[in-house]
Amino acid sequence: MSLLERLNQDMKEAMKSKDKEKLSVIRMVKASLQNEAIKLGKDELTEEEEITVLSREVKQRKDSLHEFKEAGRDDLVEKLNDELNVLQVYMPEQLSSEELEQIVLQTIQEVNATSKKEMGKVMGALMPKVKGKADGTEVKQLVQKHLS
Repeated sequence: MSLLERLNQDMKEAMKSKDKEKLSVIRMVKASLQNEAIKLGKDELTEEEEITVLSREVKQRKDSLHEFKEAGRDDLVEKLNDELNVLQVYMPEQLSSEELEQIVLQTIQEVNATSKKEMGKVMGALMPKVKGKADGTEVKQLVQKHLS
């Protein structure tokens, strides 16, 4: 089942159960997916493009969450946490720390990187492998750790 079909099905369920929060998030994601398709001039997005849009939505909320926590806006923090919980359902399963570290080490060997100067080369080869399955900050920290 494609992401859009799944979103449509979950949207119907949210309407029936009168879950306004979930319905709002699903509509927002659907709009983002449609906007991306229009931007790319396509009728349908590939699975990778859908994951990119979902990752962007999650990242925006995490960034906002950090800002709201610093500002002491607990009401908005709670709302964003709820939105993130809804979005996480549609994200691919996250890699464990061990799996991620193994992929990082494997990629470093593949590109024959030996110093931090080659971090860009490693990240360029690594990010498509872990797209949507790991946090970029965590990936960056692991690469730095193994290239030092």
